[in-house]
Amino acid sequence: QVQLVESGGGLVQPGGSLRLSCVASGHTLSSYNMGWFRQAPGKEREFVAVISWSRGRIYYADFVKGRFTISRDNAKNTVYLQMNSLKPEDTAVYYCAVDRDHVSTSALMYDYWGQGTQVTVSS
Repeated sequence: QVQLVESGGGLVQPGGSLRLSCVASGHTLSSYNMGWFRQAPGKEREFVAVISWSRGRIYYADFVKGRFTISRDNAKNTVYLQMNSLKPEDTAVYYCAVDRDHVSTSALMYDYWGQGTQVTVSS
């Protein structure tokens, strides 16, 4: 069993930046693909970014390309999401997740989820 804990969320003004972290316990992440998703009130959970275990494959949702960067530090069992040029529409709960077998953009393929961290972009 893998436990994931996200942190780094908060309130930020439009145009600002945040870095989210997701720390895993219970299993090393080095062989797992890791994704970030988000869910805004009243909306479905949506894909944000994914990074393969080897970092060789990285994909982003179109609405974050050029603004967000996913990375990982396997030695620290941690995956990050650097978010720049934040917009009010980025407001959501952000979740990290483990996909043991795929590098997927579908939440259905993910095996383990964190509890999420709230990101609010507002002036």
